Order: sequence, then structure tokens, then C-alpha cells
Amino acid sequence: MIIMVSIDLTALRCPLALVKVKLALKQLEDGETLCVSLSDIGSRQDVPRFLKKVGYRYFELCNDENVLKIKIENLR
Repeated sequence: MIIMVSIDLTALRCPLALVKVKLALKQLEDGETLCVSLSDIGSRQDVPRFLKKVGYRYFELCNDENVLKIKIENLR
């Protein structure tokens, strides 16, 4: 069974959005997926950069002028 957690961080600006993503990732169990929505320009750059740096696998579901939606897999 795949469990997916979704959080909408479009109302938050960086660094708070990045902090919320980090906290959500700590609560994920192995095999769970986190979907995140971001709108702040800084968050849209910093969150993917952080994920790549620490080794999470993620996919862009939507990336337009208003929102970046990413799916993050916890394969640790």
C-alpha cells in the first residue's frame, strides 16, 4: 500500500517553506510519498536544491508561473 501525504505551502515564503518540507520528510516512513506545492520563487529554487543535495528522488508534477508541485519519494 502506497501512502501519499500532500502539503500546500503556497502561502509560505522561504525559508519557512523549506523548514516545513524538512519536517514533513522526517515524519515519512520508508516507501511513503510526499507531494508539495510551492509558489514562492525562493522556495521553488531552494526545495529542489535541498532534495538533490540530501539524495531524495523527486519528480515535478507541475511547474508553471504560479506553482511548482513536486512528488518526493522516501526510499531510504
